[in-house]
Amino acid sequence: MASEPKHVAIMLDLEWPYKRHASTFAGTQQYAKEKGWHSIIDEFAHDTLPARRGKSPLYDGVIARANTQLADRATRLGVPVVNVWPSSPARKRLPGVFADFAASGRIKAEHFLARGLSKFAGLTAFKNYAEQLELRAFRSVIEEKGYSCVTANAPQSLSRSLGHWRRTENLVAAWMDRWELPIGVMVGGEDLGRLIVQMCYGRGWRVPQDVAIIAGQNEENLCDNPSPSMTSMEFGYERIGYECAKLLQRLMSGQTPPTEPIYLSPSGLVVRESTDFYAVKDELVAAALEFISRNSHRHIGQIDVARAVNTEARTLQLRFRKVLDSPIATEIRRVRIERAKRELVQSNRRIQNIARDVGFKTANRMCEIFRRELGITPGEYRRQRQLATDI
Repeated sequence: MASEPKHVAIMLDLEWPYKRHASTFAGTQQYAKEKGWHSIIDEFAHDTLPARRGKSPLYDGVIARANTQLADRATRLGVPVVNVWPSSPARKRLPGVFADFAASGRIKAEHFLARGLSKFAGLTAFKNYAEQLELRAFRSVIEEKGYSCVTANAPQSLSRSLGHWRRTENLVAAWMDRWELPIGVMVGGEDLGRLIVQMCYGRGWRVPQDVAIIAGQNEENLCDNPSPSMTSMEFGYERIGYECAKLLQRLMSGQTPPTEPIYLSPSGLVVRESTDFYAVKDELVAAALEFISRNSHRHIGQIDVARAVNTEARTLQLRFRKVLDSPIATEIRRVRIERAKRELVQSNRRIQNIARDVGFKTANRMCEIFRRELGITPGEYRRQRQLATDI
């Protein structure tokens, strides 16, 4: 006889349309469909659950951005809870599945270092454990290289009131006064990233040539517009939601909770205009790099790049090797790979169409480059970073 379907409460603050809420929910629902759960959206599960033993709980389990009250009641009732909120005050009491923010911090630092930057700054929200963990990892990588990082904290919400907004602007301005340009800036949220871009323009600073910015968790509407588009980290919250549900199923079956949280690697950095450059003092090389960034989707070579900056191809090639220790073709290939990686993770478009649009002539050519540069095929790269349907 088939067992009764599980009744699972979902408490994820879905009125906030962030990926860490809505996409996590989508991942839980994929698993719920596979297992035949009855999912109940209950943003007040901490009150809905009975306060005392003896009363039958409404739910067999809960997936939540868990608060202390939920942890207390669920523990008393023996109802398993999986937490998805890294900054939860109850995070040490409940099993959790989180994005690996330490890995994200390292990736961001390595991206800036690869752009030739040697000055850095970081801005995180007050009491945001995930962003602070990310910043610690970011600083660790750059400090190993002998560099330092100018840090500051900002309020979690910018739009509480006009006075609150102005205080945030003043705080950010004081932090920016301590910068040395050119600089790589890591920012916790896209809204703060946009504020910083506006304030850079107010100071006559260019993005990305003077200030390269990585911000937030790839909320596309804020990252893509207005110009310049912002580089951001894609964490793959659908997979996080799926793994939360998968863990809850084990707990509802009576298995022992894991002693440590489950951390899932980010899908990867989505490189956009705010970091798509090299920090080089050589004006000729800088102009060539800017041309490559804007035109890498076209079938260009070293002669086209040299012509665009009004110099001989041999002269430009020698300057590239002196400044970047690599030929022009390597930079063209790097930009194409970065854009192909973004398309592979962010869309389900056919690989041959992606190859054509980013500047590789054929899918076979892109596959050859991926194997040589990354050790995997484009298809394997996509599968590793998208939510697998057979997890």
